[in-house]
Amino acid sequence: MGKDVIVACDFASAEDTFRFLERFQGRKPFVKIGMELFYAQGPSIVTRLKERGHKIFLDLKLHDIPNTVKKAMSVLSRLDVDICNLHAAGTKAMMRAALEGLTRPDGTRPLLIAVTQLTSTDQKTMEEDLLIHDSMDRVVLHYARNAKESGLDGVVCSPWEAKEVHACCGRDFLTVTPGIRFADGDAGDQKRIMTPAAARQIGSDYIVVGRPVTAAADPVAAYERCIKEFVDGTGAGRL
Repeated sequence: MGKDVIVACDFASAEDTFRFLERFQGRKPFVKIGMELFYAQGPSIVTRLKERGHKIFLDLKLHDIPNTVKKAMSVLSRLDVDICNLHAAGTKAMMRAALEGLTRPDGTRPLLIAVTQLTSTDQKTMEEDLLIHDSMDRVVLHYARNAKESGLDGVVCSPWEAKEVHACCGRDFLTVTPGIRFADGDAGDQKRIMTPAAARQIGSDYIVVGRPVTAAADPVAAYERCIKEFVDGTGAGRL
């Protein structure tokens, strides 16, 4: 399994998305479609991006009662996405139902991963807003174990937790890590962040990069910098 950089296409319209992606005349980035774009454009955005040769992480973070999530995943299984996700906080029953719904009649399915704690959440916020008083590491690892026991392929976690997740759940259990910033960049609203080079060293399998690429003066150069640091293992940038 190779490492890859996923570019978060958090745009409001298909036009903005394609205008951005048309800059990439060489390598076709693996892209993340989040709530904003999917809700604005519907399933057709997946079809159009696939036709252009992009792998897709459909980031809708489902979280509901098991039967509802199962039915929703059954619908999403008809789309040609590579990864989709849900919230681990929805319980093992919900995750197992999701997996059942996502699996097609021929036994194939996209990868299914679970969100542990959002990278905009820190210890203080988790305790005060969610009334979760265990440490962030313990909570993330508990959710990761639940996801693995439910048959999922991996989790979304901050890069700071990737090494511990692999130690707990095995090297083949995927860690998809947002919260990536360049050493000379702005952290924005993210709390648990790391550079691409450091995320590689700590064991992340995929990094998700949004504004450091999409808001860059030269997005292609910023993307290639991520590839160089994270995939190729060259370049500086520890955080």
